[in-house]
Amino acid sequence: MRALLVVNPAATTTSARTRDVLMHALASEMKLEAVTTEYRGHARDLGRRAADSDDIELVVALGGDGTVNEVVNGLLHNGPDPDRLPRLAVVPGGSTNVFARALGLPNDAVEATGAILDALALRSERTVGLGLAAGTPGTEDEAVPSRWFTFCAGFGFDAGVIGRVEQQRERGKRSTHALYVRQVVRQFLEEPHRRQGLITLERPGADPVEDLVLSIVCNTAPWTYLGNRPLYASPEASFDAALDILGLTRLSTTAVARYATQLLTSSPERGPHGRHAVSLHDLTDFTLHSKAPLPLQMDGDHLGLRTSVTFTGVRRALRVIV
Repeated sequence: MRALLVVNPAATTTSARTRDVLMHALASEMKLEAVTTEYRGHARDLGRRAADSDDIELVVALGGDGTVNEVVNGLLHNGPDPDRLPRLAVVPGGSTNVFARALGLPNDAVEATGAILDALALRSERTVGLGLAAGTPGTEDEAVPSRWFTFCAGFGFDAGVIGRVEQQRERGKRSTHALYVRQVVRQFLEEPHRRQGLITLERPGADPVEDLVLSIVCNTAPWTYLGNRPLYASPEASFDAALDILGLTRLSTTAVARYATQLLTSSPERGPHGRHAVSLHDLTDFTLHSKAPLPLQMDGDHLGLRTSVTFTGVRRALRVIV
């Protein structure tokens, strides 16, 4: 088997020595080409090269969720074709690693590498669905290129939190769960629309849902992790279905306390719920419009401000090794 290993040297939970050991372990079982990323978007370019090649059968992403997202967008640059495209394997190297953990892989890079090698020996794989977000036709964002996401997207409040975290990381702060919690508090205190949301959800054959302050789109469950604690925004979300969405129409102090507690105590059976919560399951197509530009994030990557985003849930988009 010929494989391409995409290595993010800035992966927060793996050292250079650990990455070297993992490369040797993988190279012992396959014909491996290892490439270290050198710029933002490099992993996407490498994924695209693999998709266009005639002989690469497997792409291994060693890094966090951002690296995985770039590789996936490169592999699917001409659209999904699970039977033709190289398979994907993920070695978690980030601070959270939601996609890898949602697939059932260990959160330790060495253990995950062993699990991947075992899966390859057993020919164990699955085909997963993915989300696709694009600028909405007829709006000022219609020219925004489409982008795939593996586990979640957010429009509004949570994307603002991601943007704040990225600003802190650019200033040299480490990506920790405490950093995220601090930015949630700051985003809440400075959120001007927390009592009257700007977002409207539109979907075929249903009335619009208006005045959303927060909108979280899930492609799997859990939505994220706080340390080792899984948090379920949409417990029914699955790689085998289309997309789920959690929307909140109010973020008063009381509402935030209630929904934060529900998130922290969420489970595969129950997520946030209540009078100001909107939960929808297995949506194939829908659009989120905003009365003013709001931040957008996908797989934990802040993508700037948007006024309208159209989402598509694509079943059976990519084969992964598990």
